Amino acid sequence: MRWTTKLRTRLFLSISALITVALLGLVLGLVSIVEMAGTQERLIHNNFIILDLGLKLRQNLGDQLMMMLNSTSDQAALKATQVVFQQLLAESIAYDLNMGLDEGYTQTNANYQLFLQTYENAQGSDRSLSENLQLHEAFNSLRTGLITAQKSALASIDEMQNHTRERTLLICGLLSLVGLAILVIGFVTAHGIARRFGQPIEALAEAADNIGQGNFDVTLPVSSSVEMNQLTQRFGSMAQALREHQATNVSELLAGQQRLQAVLDSIDDGLLLIDRQGRLEHLNPVAQRQLGWEDEHLGMGLGEALQHPELNDQVRLILQGGMLERAPEDLSFTIDAELRLLAYSLTPVSQAQGDILGAVMVLHDVTEQRAFERVRSEFVLRASHELRTPVTGMHMAFGLLRERLKFPAESREASLIDTVDEEMQRLMQLIDDLLNFSRYQSGLQKLTLAPCGIKDLLTRAEQRLYAAIDDKHIELLLELEEPLPHIQADLAQLDRVMDNLLDNAVRHTPESGRIRLHARRHTDRVIISVEDNGEGIPYGQQGRIFEPFVQVGNKKGGAGLGLALCKEIVQLHGGRMGVYSRPGQSTRFYFALPI
Repeated sequence: MRWTTKLRTRLFLSISALITVALLGLVLGLVSIVEMAGTQERLIHNNFIILDLGLKLRQNLGDQLMMMLNSTSDQAALKATQVVFQQLLAESIAYDLNMGLDEGYTQTNANYQLFLQTYENAQGSDRSLSENLQLHEAFNSLRTGLITAQKSALASIDEMQNHTRERTLLICGLLSLVGLAILVIGFVTAHGIARRFGQPIEALAEAADNIGQGNFDVTLPVSSSVEMNQLTQRFGSMAQALREHQATNVSELLAGQQRLQAVLDSIDDGLLLIDRQGRLEHLNPVAQRQLGWEDEHLGMGLGEALQHPELNDQVRLILQGGMLERAPEDLSFTIDAELRLLAYSLTPVSQAQGDILGAVMVLHDVTEQRAFERVRSEFVLRASHELRTPVTGMHMAFGLLRERLKFPAESREASLIDTVDEEMQRLMQLIDDLLNFSRYQSGLQKLTLAPCGIKDLLTRAEQRLYAAIDDKHIELLLELEEPLPHIQADLAQLDRVMDNLLDNAVRHTPESGRIRLHARRHTDRVIISVEDNGEGIPYGQQGRIFEPFVQVGNKKGGAGLGLALCKEIVQLHGGRMGVYSRPGQSTRFYFALPI
């Protein structure tokens, strides 16, 4: 049976051993330092005592000798000096006993007593050291013993100092051994951890790299650590789960791709899939029929494949997260000697995080629709011209007739005449709108561009609206986010746009309501908006609000050409127009013009 040890147990034991040895070495070093400091202090103290006692004894002995040689000296002073000498000897003998010396100052005391006895026995001139040989020898013995005792004490101190030095060297050796033991234990521990845990971790890292590259058949290491074995087992379980998940994802991806292929093939419009480099990646059968293509165009740039180089710039703008400034023009192709017109739109394909993966181009065959629109525009233009002359004549004749007819103001006849005049004016306005709309759609309307100030444009529109809003007590708010730049535009046409939008807002704003006229600059465009707090536009009708002859709600108005005409004028200026409405709350029309 193979024993396994927990990783935290190994680390705990290894680190505990290192800390224990290090603490022992630290304690030993501290004790040694304290002991050496005490020993040095004692050595200094003993040296001081030895020097002090030796100096005092020699000085006292010299004083005694001078008094002894002087026949007229004071004997009481001599006795006092001898008493002091004996006290110093007693201190020296006590020091000898404390130092463990058997001889030394004890022998000096005996020599001093012999010297005193010899001195007492001598009489008169016999007390001279030079004449009394016995007294001279006793003094020499005393002096020699005193010097010998001091040298013995100094030798003892030197021996103690040598012993201290040897002990210091021993302690240094022990500390070196402790440091070496810490180094060896640390190296062995690090090597063991690196060998037992480093290799499995490196193996797991290599397995993780293989899994990251899609190779889930990996070999996992076996370790003597419980934690490493648990990690390896869980890593293996994860690899197995990823292997199964990959197999499931591949199957689901293939099934999803087949479903997507079926959906793309069943759509009535042509679809072209474009990758993030702007190259054609896929097209459905409808697009193949519309373009008369085969698969040899795949991998080419969109502009090159469709032979319209301007499409490359549009695709590049879409892939960078931008938007087309205006509705793209139809693409013309000759298929089987027949001219076909295809309307298209470009839409980015994005991930949930916002990264753009490519784009989708939708093609719609509008050949017959454009032909019908052309015929309709020509018919409307011709009919409007034909109607305008007789209607203008009728209106002028009715005006002359009205001047001659005199009816009371409250009579039925006067009311009918006013109704006829109002309806004829509406008919004239409808004919003018039809003519203008037909000119814009057929491309006959030209713009007279000149510098135009946004602030002046909105201020004039506000002044023209005062009479209408006063009748309904509507509050008009003009909000300008300065600075506002000048633009190149046809001022008369923009005035028509503002009048149509404001007239539409007044008609749908209730009594004592509010209209907000706002302008601001956004990057390279100026955005102008007209917002009212009326009944709003139903969501189902917001997509058709700019189509001609479409009216929303039951408010009395024109033929439904005002907003369509506004959109044509804005697009002719290179801008775009939109609406945002919350049913029952408010409606905001806005248009953006390039600076």
